[in-house]
Amino acid sequence: MKAMVDEGKIGVRLWVMLRQPNETLARNLAKYRMVDYGNGHLTVRAIKHSIDGALGSRGAWLLEPYSDVPDSTGLNTTSVETIRETAKLAVQHGYQMCVHAIGDRANRETLDIFEEAFKANPDKKDLRWRVEHAQHLHPSDIPRFGRLGVIASMQGVHCTSDAPYVPARLGAKRSAEGGYVWQSLMKSGAVVSNGTDAPVEDVDPIASFYSTVSRKLTDGSVFYAAQRMNRAEALRSYTLNGAFAAFEETSKGSLKVGKYADMVVLSQDIMTIPEAQIPKTEVLYTIVGGKIRYEK
Repeated sequence: MKAMVDEGKIGVRLWVMLRQPNETLARNLAKYRMVDYGNGHLTVRAIKHSIDGALGSRGAWLLEPYSDVPDSTGLNTTSVETIRETAKLAVQHGYQMCVHAIGDRANRETLDIFEEAFKANPDKKDLRWRVEHAQHLHPSDIPRFGRLGVIASMQGVHCTSDAPYVPARLGAKRSAEGGYVWQSLMKSGAVVSNGTDAPVEDVDPIASFYSTVSRKLTDGSVFYAAQRMNRAEALRSYTLNGAFAAFEETSKGSLKVGKYADMVVLSQDIMTIPEAQIPKTEVLYTIVGGKIRYEK
């Protein structure tokens, strides 16, 4: 990637998480770390782990058994001890920790690891460690995101993709109290960022924006409407909050003198058109650093 940036072959900006065994990380973290390399085209300052699987396959790690498979609480895919050791390396080398956690136990274990690392390093502030997905939370863990400064890196489109089987997996109570609780997280002071998780979902951000503001399923029903974001919140989750989650809010995330001129031109104003028209919006231009990189 670095060589391709040097050769001018990468037209987008890459923010990369490393996913390697702790032994490999310990040897290489110092030399791998780079921020805004090549005029902001390559940043390597994060480490990724997956502590559980996905809800659809009943791999999400739960505190209580699945409602539709009472003898299973899902999967712990990377040991807590391994992630705890990675957290120590992340603090030592100035990396963000990013942990895929979908089930309520996976999220609790991740928050416990993060909190332990923060308490062991009280001189380290504003680390912006992230939980990737944070889809199903126990109510008592929701306030911990804001209190600890942990970013909920979520994907609006996952909510509407998963919703048809969430009540079967979790039951009505857990679905209502902890399923894709964007508003609950934000009201507790947490930063919620947005994305698409391609290739699990289509890379199209319009579909995820629509899911975020509507939570509407293909059958027309709405999945726990109280947790929807309004359009301003959804736009911020996709722009400034995404930049903040990457320590890039001074260079990206809004149109401002001194920031990179990264922007898109859309076929419709997604902030004002009728909600049902949002999915029909097309990207006409993608502009990176003031240069057109895509034109419909």
